[in-house]
Amino acid sequence: MNQTIKTNRDMLGRVDTLSLQEALLFLQQNLPPCTTRKVKVSRDEALGRICSEDIFSPENLPPYPRSTMDGYAVRAKDTFGASEKLPAYLEISGEVIMGQFPTEGPLPGTCYSIATGGILPPDTDSVIMLEHTVAIDGSMIEVTQPVATGVNIINVGEDIKQNEILLAAGHLIRPQEIGLLSGVGLGTIEVFRRVRVGIISTGDEIVSPDQQPPPGKIRDMNSVSIAAQVRGLNARPAFYGIATDDEESLTNMIREAKAANDIVLVSGSSSVGVRDLGEKVIEKMGSPGILLHGVSIKPGKPVIIARADDTMIFGLPGHPVSAAVAFELFVRPTIQHISGITADNLPQYRTVKARLMRNLNSASGRTDFVRIQLKITPEREPEAYPILGKSGALSTMVKAHGFIEIAEKLQGLKEGALVEVRLFD
Repeated sequence: MNQTIKTNRDMLGRVDTLSLQEALLFLQQNLPPCTTRKVKVSRDEALGRICSEDIFSPENLPPYPRSTMDGYAVRAKDTFGASEKLPAYLEISGEVIMGQFPTEGPLPGTCYSIATGGILPPDTDSVIMLEHTVAIDGSMIEVTQPVATGVNIINVGEDIKQNEILLAAGHLIRPQEIGLLSGVGLGTIEVFRRVRVGIISTGDEIVSPDQQPPPGKIRDMNSVSIAAQVRGLNARPAFYGIATDDEESLTNMIREAKAANDIVLVSGSSSVGVRDLGEKVIEKMGSPGILLHGVSIKPGKPVIIARADDTMIFGLPGHPVSAAVAFELFVRPTIQHISGITADNLPQYRTVKARLMRNLNSASGRTDFVRIQLKITPEREPEAYPILGKSGALSTMVKAHGFIEIAEKLQGLKEGALVEVRLFD
């Protein structure tokens, strides 16, 4: 059941922060249902989409038994007892032509030459590898090792049987799934529609990236980089503009985005300050309202997480690095959930184990995320070099290959420690 979190406030009215694990658990408990709208897409458009229903195979794969090796199609019993000292002798009485269906098979004591992928001819039950034969001439071979029935072949339906579930509902379509769909002749499938994400930037000091900023103003980096992160998850971003530090402007923009999207991201709306209207405006967008404001992480501490009816609203920090980290921690799993992907199919981060090359300090009670540049030694051992910089310096993210997490119970990491680097996509 959805609920707003109970928090205490300090003398300045600021909300106490939660630990990262508490925040993630609370987010999971308050997520809306996944999207139920289904769309039909072609196989070529299915990459990255999520199956909205079980997909059943219309046929066996393979439809005929095929060889998995270059060699000779044989009756296994004709090779029994063969060895290098006492080989079996088989006449080559034919050849399996690729792309043709063999209607006849070899007589007992003979074999057909066959290439990988060739259809097994009638009256044969295995394939002897070329490596286990010696050619006497163009029409006779020595078999130096016996082969058992069913060896070096793939039988009818051994890959996928007709009417078997090919892909289950909630399955993420990757390149290998595209190949499997092609193999059974499915040209279209039903998938969940893409998650829609509305993006809003805030601040009187922000101008469009295409403008030359006058003194005192800066270009909007967050909306562009956040939109790229959204696209990387195969969701659909829509930019609603830059809201000024005015309540009516921000309210109208969030309401418009909420009406058309599953998720709304408001960049620069989460910091504490008398001019910050993010919390006030987000709170009145719908029930249950703000779930939490502030998580004990660095960077990304002042993030706001809210739910307005069935739309999730996130107030992301204005500093680009903080916004990127908050997105990875909280928005990414939300997009994955709403997209309809099942828990056991959640995409996992790619990670690399590396040796930390300097000491890192951390405050106890806070989870720190440190950007890392990887270098490979001549011995092929990864080394992790921390990239230290303020959360407003987006160039530090460009230099980094990924980041490491320093758990809240730790006060840092020592040089030489083996760390797990979570790689950027």
